[in-house]
Amino acid sequence: MVDTLATSEALELIKRGSDELLIEAELIERLKTGRPLRVKAGFDPTAPDLHLGHTVLINKMRHFQDLGHHIMFLIGDFTGQIGDPSGKNTTRPPLTPEQIQQNALTYQEQVFKILDPEKTEICFNSAWMNQLGAAGMIKLAAQHTVARMLERDDFAKRFAGNQPIAIHEFLYPLCQGYDSVAMKADVELGGTDQKFNLLVGRELQKHYGLAPQVVLMMPLLEGLDGVNKMSKSLGNYVGINEAPQEIFGKLMSISDELMWRYYDLLSFRGNAEIAGLKRQVAEGRNPRDIKVELAQELVARFHGQAAATKSLEDFEARFQRGAMPDEMPEITLTVPNAGIAAPALLKSAQLTASTSEALRLIDQGGVKADGEKVTDKSLIFKAGVTVVLQVGKRKFARVRLIP
Repeated sequence: MVDTLATSEALELIKRGSDELLIEAELIERLKTGRPLRVKAGFDPTAPDLHLGHTVLINKMRHFQDLGHHIMFLIGDFTGQIGDPSGKNTTRPPLTPEQIQQNALTYQEQVFKILDPEKTEICFNSAWMNQLGAAGMIKLAAQHTVARMLERDDFAKRFAGNQPIAIHEFLYPLCQGYDSVAMKADVELGGTDQKFNLLVGRELQKHYGLAPQVVLMMPLLEGLDGVNKMSKSLGNYVGINEAPQEIFGKLMSISDELMWRYYDLLSFRGNAEIAGLKRQVAEGRNPRDIKVELAQELVARFHGQAAATKSLEDFEARFQRGAMPDEMPEITLTVPNAGIAAPALLKSAQLTASTSEALRLIDQGGVKADGEKVTDKSLIFKAGVTVVLQVGKRKFARVRLIP
């Protein structure tokens, strides 16, 4: 561990933004030893692209890495073929080996935008799970009872609701727990929806004669709508491989309240610096300026400083020079998953008196969305996004669409 950081300071950084730490006293004792801790986080390569919600755990790994600990980024190429049922009310379809291999490659490319590749160990759980074999899997399954599995909230709800639970789904927590045994993890990171699985890891380590891992759970990041978990399916996400201008614009659309949540979970600025920014806003500084700093930091992380500077210039050209006001009404609308057409959106946001007026104004070129003129009267706005609408020269509204 870095000598200049006291245990208390290290603990403050580790706990920042976290939801629950089990067990803090155990972590403190391990930090006091001064040896690098073996820190694990696992990701099933279920999709080729990561979004900011995925990076909450990776950022926390970076905190541990900055403190001098050994980071193990686990790609669940074996467990990905089972499908993690955590938080699901239905069985999740498994991935093919080909999908897993391709997704794993893109994961590695993306995580090294956050983690130091020279100090990161990439692991694949097929390395030990394939060796376990059928007999080993049966022995592993003997470590847990069906009653214990049904203590898990999503399993319990499905069982009570007479929804099917496949036997292989019971194996997933055991496999994740066995990963911690094979990797001799001191600390495992996971989302709050992973608590059951993470604690299974502690129990299995005890069974195999290892010191039980400390469990650090991070919250699930809200998407751009500020309500639902960030998800590609809801359209409220920011992909780290998206164009710099897209990332910048999406982050500028979030609410001022959500901005501080993103600072805590996504920014690498220190706690004292973030507290200073909050004081500046309390003293009258425009929150938009603080949001710009966050957007620039994240664009620079994934695309470089030059791209961050260019994104800001483009944003200012589109909005500030277009006389976009700093303050405008903020409206939240519930829309179907299929989205809402531009004329209906303008009426629902009370920017026009009727859809016919909206249609007429679109024909006349008097409507803009995020600074761009709307010319397509059938343009659909999906749930999960926030859009700045302008009608004429003086009517503005920031409209958040939720499903």
